[in-house]
Amino acid sequence: MVRIITDTASDIELDIAEKYGVTVLPMQITFGEEVYKDKYEITVDTFYEKLIESDELPKTSQINPFQFEEVFEEIKESGDSAVVILMSSKLSGTYQSAMIAAEEYDDIYVVDTLNVAMGEQCIVRYGISLREKGMEAKEIAETLEEAKNKVEIIALLDTLEYLKKGGRISPAKAAIGGLLSIKPVVTVENGEVEILGKARGSKNGNNMLKELAKNAGGIDFDNPVLLGYTGTDKSVLTKYIEDSKELWEGETEELELVRIGSTIGTHVGPGAIALGFFPKGAL
Repeated sequence: MVRIITDTASDIELDIAEKYGVTVLPMQITFGEEVYKDKYEITVDTFYEKLIESDELPKTSQINPFQFEEVFEEIKESGDSAVVILMSSKLSGTYQSAMIAAEEYDDIYVVDTLNVAMGEQCIVRYGISLREKGMEAKEIAETLEEAKNKVEIIALLDTLEYLKKGGRISPAKAAIGGLLSIKPVVTVENGEVEILGKARGSKNGNNMLKELAKNAGGIDFDNPVLLGYTGTDKSVLTKYIEDSKELWEGETEELELVRIGSTIGTHVGPGAIALGFFPKGAL
């Protein structure tokens, strides 16, 4: 049997992971002296409540080689193979931890998605579909290595406050951005978060997301398409879905929604929305 393993940075819900037979290993989140296993010991709602209340950003910790080794040993004993699909090596040392642990095991293949959140989860879900087609672990990993460069993730941030807290922008720029209702539009390129542009207000931001999706070649609804949001209130996402309905009307009966958790939520704060997809003809 081919096992699929990912980390909680993919933001795949644990019940969905269980449904599709995916093992999810937790990142750790530290608020002051309180340490939690992401998704297992702290819910997304509690995470955002603590994030809003905290003066300092929480710290997220990579999964260490021992945690991977425990899972890999169990896979070896079961006679199974595995594809390990992880967040960008440029954003965390988790991929390196998996590579260290995998050195001692045959039939375990580690994929650096060069992505995170919905981008990473799109690759996980594509891997699930390849397994359902009967592919072996090595072939799945090789196919994902090509596919990972084709996934698109586009996000609109509601606030610059958390980028300021994390030292990514100056307090002066954050203050001006707040006064002007500047909404940064970001993506993940070559494994790192990049700013695509800045929109004045949510309406212009939604329009920019819509245009960027079209300019990428349109959305391939035969493959994973994920809409995500940060925080505890999805009203901003609901409005975006309505404003951008020409992108999905007649293409899908139901859009798959994702709660973006601690790994990305720490740095962008609540109120962000994001779209992850493969462009038409990319796969």
